[in-house]
Formats: sequence, C-alpha cells, structure tokens
Amino acid sequence: MNNPEITKTQLITLLSNWGEGKISSQQLQDWMITFYDPPEVSIGPTEPEWTQLAMNIIMNEYEIAKTKKFRLENYALAIAFAECTEETFNQSKHLFIYDGFSD
Repeated sequence: MNNPEITKTQLITLLSNWGEGKISSQQLQDWMITFYDPPEVSIGPTEPEWTQLAMNIIMNEYEIAKTKKFRLENYALAIAFAECTEETFNQSKHLFIYDGFSD
C-alpha cells in the first residue's frame, strides 16, 4: 500500500486559494495540521531535495505559527519558495521566513 503524499502542485494550489481569499488562514492551518502531521505522509517525493525541504519548511511554519501572524499579502513568497531552484533556495527561504509572517 502506498503512503499518502503531498505534491508541490497540491501545496501551491492550497497557498493560491488562501492568497485569493478562497480559504481562511485557519483553514490553511487546519489543512497543514491534518495532512502534514502524520509521519507516513511523503512530501514532494518526486521533487528535488531542495524543493522537498522548502515544502517541509513552508508546511511546518504554517502548521505551528499563530494564524494572526500569517501575512496574507505576502502569500506569494511561500509559492516562490516552493518553486525555488537550488540556486535561489537560501534567498527564497529568507524572504518567506522573514516577510511571510509578522512579529
């Protein structure tokens, strides 16, 4: 039996839906808690290592941060991080972590 998996496309669609107001911050976090938490879930199994790492960071941050800290206006930073290249990984990560959430 195959383990469940989360694809990059699925994550980007979810983030886009949030950014476009189709789902709330609470719904975004609820999805992360429901689908990211289980240890048997594979994250981006067909993606390069840096994309898998980016997806895990994105999902972990949206899972544990308080929803009032989410910066909806910067949702595109999460998408850009998920779509980063090996060369842009560190810059994309920095922008997502520091500008994607309020302090």
